[in-house]
Amino acid sequence: MTDWVQTTREGSVLIIRLNRPQARNAVNHDCAMALAEAFEQLDGDEDIRLGILTGEGGHFSAGMDLKDFAASGRRPRVDGKGFAGFTEAPPTKPLIAAVEGYALAGGFEMVLACDLIVAADNATFGLPEVKRGLIAGAGGLLRLPKHLPFHIAMEAALTGEHISASRLHAYGLINILTEPGQALAQAQVLAEKIAANGPLAVQLTKQVVCQGVDWPQGEMFARQAPFMDQILRSEDAREGARAFAEKRAPAWRGK
Repeated sequence: MTDWVQTTREGSVLIIRLNRPQARNAVNHDCAMALAEAFEQLDGDEDIRLGILTGEGGHFSAGMDLKDFAASGRRPRVDGKGFAGFTEAPPTKPLIAAVEGYALAGGFEMVLACDLIVAADNATFGLPEVKRGLIAGAGGLLRLPKHLPFHIAMEAALTGEHISASRLHAYGLINILTEPGQALAQAQVLAEKIAANGPLAVQLTKQVVCQGVDWPQGEMFARQAPFMDQILRSEDAREGARAFAEKRAPAWRGK
């Protein structure tokens, strides 16, 4: 894995850091491949409960590395996984974005592909692709209208102007606003709350929430039923009940 993406374990949380501060953490092809590896590590390690995605050097990501693309012609995407190795196929485990500075273009689309967002109150977001004659094709145009009022999402997409973290927080897109420099620390606090819960239940909950928004109303309980059956047959469900009755912390097995 290139040094442009660094991973560290903090207990049961995997912190994934974009490490190209000289380029405001813009993503090139090699960086996208390394991110895909990191997300495979996140989903493949049973001892990891969830991940945090952040950037070094005071910024989250300025998106696609246009200079590298112009020079090499290589796109920063991975087949079957999309831009940055995950925007078309996010990990099955929860992923928190910890945002400082700029999260623009593909950087904002990476944020939108995460499940929770913690951001410094001076962070800046935006989809400026139209200003360059492009469209936000890494999920921004698809995800933003699901998270913001339609006309606000359309304003952001059509003008390409920057949006403040405080405005996005007011619309409910951002979970937690922090002082500058504290986004990662507060994301870790949020991560620990999630990591304390049953890992299988957390993963299945994420799947139902993400998929359920597109289920027809008349089918939604039938489509949810297999998830319920799986969790009710699990060892963790029985352990959770025993731990509650015995007034102790559960010993989760993820099974």
